[in-house]
Amino acid sequence: MPRKLIRRWMPDPEKVTRQRGLRWLGPLLEDPNLFHLTRHSVSLAFLVGIFMAFMPIPGQMVVAALLALWWRCNLPISVGLVWITNPLTIPPMFYGTYLVGTLLMGIEPIELTIEMDWEWLKTEGAKIWKPLLIGSLSCGVFFSVLSYWAIRLLWRWHVVYNWEKRKRKVTGDR
Repeated sequence: MPRKLIRRWMPDPEKVTRQRGLRWLGPLLEDPNLFHLTRHSVSLAFLVGIFMAFMPIPGQMVVAALLALWWRCNLPISVGLVWITNPLTIPPMFYGTYLVGTLLMGIEPIELTIEMDWEWLKTEGAKIWKPLLIGSLSCGVFFSVLSYWAIRLLWRWHVVYNWEKRKRKVTGDR
């Protein structure tokens, strides 16, 4: 994989471990797998980050970071991928997961008019939470597993491609 490109965007591990808010994690942040770019570490980070991006909960980044620590995969990539859900993508993503949930539950989707207040959240949220959660979990599992295998295959393909390229360079073939 393009390690140089990924490294350009990744934060310095020492800066991360010196952050005041993360000092309580202490020795957990010293695990080298949290910042290494290996096929295993990056593919697991995609699994964690994309799964958490589909979860309709507050604190997705914190949960992704804790899962990255637990599974010892690349921490910055896990947390960064959670930003797939951002203020622009949240409405269509979660509406799509809601529709998937209604399809899996075999119920009709309800007409939604979104209002940003607590009263709407209590009344409409009670109606949509179950299909939204089922759809989010289903899409999260599907797309995270898909991305896990895609990264592993792309990484392997890139390594084999570079081996072949070096072999052709040494033998003089084009």
